[in-house]
Amino acid sequence: MKKEYKPLYEKFGLNVVYYRKRKKLTQLQLAELVDIDRSHISAIELGNVGVSFDVIFKMCEVLDIKPKDLFDFRD
Repeated sequence: MKKEYKPLYEKFGLNVVYYRKRKKLTQLQLAELVDIDRSHISAIELGNVGVSFDVIFKMCEVLDIKPKDLFDFRD
């Protein structure tokens, strides 16, 4: 990941946290439902890794949101 994009990854991660908590899910529960490791969810939420479209789409199904919701960055 380019350093210049790190703030965007972090904003994306904060949106994942927001919607996960709104559904009252732990990181482990979300990870199991999305079929990825809990440490990967943690890394996504911290903005430390990129995310494939497959994972984004599955997260959206689980969280009952649209992909655009994860990219609606607040200031």
